[in-house]
Amino acid sequence: MEIRGKAWKFGDHIDTDVIIPARYLNTSDPYELAAHCMEDADPEFVKKVSKGDIIVAGENFGCGSSREHAPIAIKYAGVSCVIAKSFARIFYRNAINTGLPIIEAPDAVDRIEEGDEIEVFLEEGKIINHTKKEEYSFEPLPEFMMKLLTSGGLIPFVRERLAKKGA
Repeated sequence: MEIRGKAWKFGDHIDTDVIIPARYLNTSDPYELAAHCMEDADPEFVKKVSKGDIIVAGENFGCGSSREHAPIAIKYAGVSCVIAKSFARIFYRNAINTGLPIIEAPDAVDRIEEGDEIEVFLEEGKIINHTKKEEYSFEPLPEFMMKLLTSGGLIPFVRERLAKKGA
């Protein structure tokens, strides 16, 4: 799975209330959630982000509550991947379950600047910064997680498996 897009930088400890403010949690419509993605950090984010772009952030991205709305808002806003120094563990699992690729790559985060054109090779554990002509590495996701991502998340993955079994 290859991902290419423009980098959008955010700092440390971006919590789920910043990703999708609680005042919008009266809906589970992914497109309505996406319309408010990151608005408390950057009110113009959803107007500027393009399909396929990549969020690059610091430590503990996705901390706070365990709501699944946060990775859903990011994914439906058109973001194809999140690269961070580290993730809150519940956000990490929710992202994989919703089919949003996430990568822990502290060295890449330190070098990538907002606006850089980057490409991510999930199976190879490689990030190419085309703007700076640099390459960074990360620990590739385990095969099972890659299957979840390529299926579009946990629910589509289970549906595919059940369909293969004739259930």
